[in-house]
Amino acid sequence: MTTYIYSKWKNNPIEMPVEFYSELDMSRYEVRKVEIFKNGKLTYASKTKSTGETRLGITPVPSIAEIKTQAEFEIKEISKQDFENIWQKATS
Repeated sequence: MTTYIYSKWKNNPIEMPVEFYSELDMSRYEVRKVEIFKNGKLTYASKTKSTGETRLGITPVPSIAEIKTQAEFEIKEISKQDFENIWQKATS
C-alpha cells in the first residue's frame, strides 16, 4: 500500500528545507518527494529526476509514531490528492 506523508522540521537551518511531502512504497522507501524552503522554493525528486539538492532517501522512512518521538519534527499522513497537488505545483 502506498503511503503519503507530510512533515515539518521546526528548527531547521536557514539553508535547509522546512517542509517535506513524501510518497512511500509498501516497504516505506520514498518514490517521490517534494521539499519546501522558508523562501517558498520547491524542489523535488523521483526515481528518474531531481531538482536542487533533493534526493530520495536510501533507507525506509521510519513510522509516523517513531518520527513523532523527535520533538523537532511534526508529521502526519496525508491523502494521495494532497500529495499530487504539491507534486504538480513543484513539477510545473
